[in-house]
Amino acid sequence: MSNPQQAHPQYPIGWLGQPWGPAERAMWLSQQQIKRSYPQLVVEPLQAIMADPALAQVECFCYGELDHSQFGLPRYPVYAVRSRDWQVQAPLVLVTGGVHGYETSGVQGALQFIEQQLPQYLQRFAGKVNFLVLPCISPWGFETINRWNPAAIDPNRSFKADSDAIEALLAYQCVQEHVAKSQSVLLHIDLHETTDSDNSEFRPAKAARDGGLNHNWNIPDGFYLVGDSERPAAEFQRVIIEAVAKVTHIAPADEDGCLIGEKLEQFGVVNYPKRSLFLCGGMTDATYVTTTEVYPDSPRTNPSECNAAQVAAVVAAIDYAVQHIG
Repeated sequence: MSNPQQAHPQYPIGWLGQPWGPAERAMWLSQQQIKRSYPQLVVEPLQAIMADPALAQVECFCYGELDHSQFGLPRYPVYAVRSRDWQVQAPLVLVTGGVHGYETSGVQGALQFIEQQLPQYLQRFAGKVNFLVLPCISPWGFETINRWNPAAIDPNRSFKADSDAIEALLAYQCVQEHVAKSQSVLLHIDLHETTDSDNSEFRPAKAARDGGLNHNWNIPDGFYLVGDSERPAAEFQRVIIEAVAKVTHIAPADEDGCLIGEKLEQFGVVNYPKRSLFLCGGMTDATYVTTTEVYPDSPRTNPSECNAAQVAAVVAAIDYAVQHIG
């Protein structure tokens, strides 16, 4: 006689030891609701920013459309900003945000960088560095404040040529097209957050989706970086941490010397194998690569400070990388 199925103890959908099938994924999707507007909060502000004459040296373009019609959902055009005077002999600086749509400061930080800082970089490095910014890779996730896409796939494990996550696939194709038209990739900085909803929703949901149990409940209180195990660039990471520390607090390690379950490489920095995990930061051969993580739910910060921390990280990363062009 077989044992009866045990309901998953950490999430209301699924069974322990049994990954989700189509029925569970459909049930999960049916519970997601639109909570904010991608056109109003991302597209329209981006269009307003691009109307500034100071940004005449860049162009905004649509690099694809996310077709979620199979889920009964709308289509989402996705946008990027790039240097207008593109130089094939120049290295590329890549900034990405909104891979996880619910991580608000990643999107807002990318938009603020375009508005506040990109004009001066265009003046300083005209014809010497190409810039490409993808501010909101996952619009449906942004609107539903979600980590996953409608298929319950995490885009940030899906950046590859045959990706089954359309958000990651379109971004990957856009980036590779521009990599091919550049001398090299100098820098890729990917803007993220770690929120309390990681514990209340997304970690339990992932455990249930995969049929396992979540054992990591650590949420660092403060800003930290995730470098690449294959390209750690310790000095580069340290410079960013020092710059951001002037804006917001840096997360201390837990009692085991870890952040999010990973051993600390240096203050405020852990490393992941980005390529093998198909993370956004692993989709190029950038000399310098890092992922920011802001903690917006900390009582020691606020949304504007989180956005400013993202911008500070991008500025510090670009300044360091450009000074160390080989």
